[in-house]
Amino acid sequence: MKIFYTIYFLLTGISFDAAATTWKVGKQQTIHSIQQAINLSKNTDTILVDAGNYSEKNITINKSIVLLGINHPVLDGEKKYEIISVKSNDVIVDGFKLQHSGNSAMDDLAAIKIYNSRNVIIRSNILDDNFFGIYTQYGINCTITNNQVHAPGNSELQNGNGIHCWKSDSMRVIANKISGHRDGIYFEFVTNSIIWRNISENNIRYGLHFMFSHNNAYISNIFSHNGAGVAVMYTHGMKMYNNIFEESWGDAAFGLLMKDISDSYISGNHFIRNTSGIYMEGSSRIVMEKNIFQNNGWAIKMQGSCDDNTVVHNNFSGNTFDVSTNSELVLNLFNNNYWDKYEGYDLNRDGKGDVPYRPVSLYSMIIDKNPSTAILFRSLIVTLLDKSEKVFPVMIPVDLADKSPIMKPLPL
Repeated sequence: MKIFYTIYFLLTGISFDAAATTWKVGKQQTIHSIQQAINLSKNTDTILVDAGNYSEKNITINKSIVLLGINHPVLDGEKKYEIISVKSNDVIVDGFKLQHSGNSAMDDLAAIKIYNSRNVIIRSNILDDNFFGIYTQYGINCTITNNQVHAPGNSELQNGNGIHCWKSDSMRVIANKISGHRDGIYFEFVTNSIIWRNISENNIRYGLHFMFSHNNAYISNIFSHNGAGVAVMYTHGMKMYNNIFEESWGDAAFGLLMKDISDSYISGNHFIRNTSGIYMEGSSRIVMEKNIFQNNGWAIKMQGSCDDNTVVHNNFSGNTFDVSTNSELVLNLFNNNYWDKYEGYDLNRDGKGDVPYRPVSLYSMIIDKNPSTAILFRSLIVTLLDKSEKVFPVMIPVDLADKSPIMKPLPL
């Protein structure tokens, strides 16, 4: 048994103290209360909790310990309490089912809440029907991984966020599955952190929502069937690689919203079946390359307040409208993209069209200003208007054009 715990501590990165004690909690054990075991323990100890149901109101961890559940013991907040409060560095909470936390309009009660702590690991837990799932404030170098976080998804007021990080740094949110919360993952004033391989779906508002959070990376996540996809606001240094944004439909829905974003990089993502794949406003110096925009209402809505952005080497196919804008002045670069609506030619057979492609259609501008004109979609008059406008552009922004469109889909 001692060899097993030595290996466990080595794998988790927590220092191993040969004098550490293992405390056992359960109906068949001497200790029946988790909080009692924590009070008896010292730093580096391990508390093993047998399977069963535990209603202990609020459990407070104020020592550097490992709290390890066997076969997912159930911790019940009885709709009144925050279930686990972590108030110490170097803590591991692993292998519990936490349910029915309290719901408060004044306090952000959570199943697990980390207070001003560093090097905390929250791992392999099942969270069901809690107000907030896992909440971190002033956390540093914490890891939230392999948790299942689910809420009923009945209304924004009755559900907090699944994983919520506030004023934290160097966080790692990895391989969690979140559904039914207000926002699946929420970052505010969080820096130098990574969100990797999570599935955030069927949340009321956003799959991912972050504000004032700089120099973070979002890699290989799936954001599906959320109210309005992913929203990133008021930040810089964003990196989004190889994510899937799909099935966000509604009047104001999108796969990805960028508002007042700068100096960021978006590559290798799939935007599939959204009202708008990307909606951008007040955003500058963003590189978007090697992304796939497929079967969206609008692939990209880029407002006139956006400038110095680069859209290159992307595939656009099956979208009702490729690009929309509300300005005749274009300060962004589109080049070397594949557009399935391109009807040009390639006489020198270099793989690039010999005439520019203008992705903004006249009808997209009309319907953006007068949504009721959607009734004319696919009508002959709309087709004629669009084709004549592309030949002799008068209303669409002439400078918004891909001067070297690719003839065949890029192998992305």
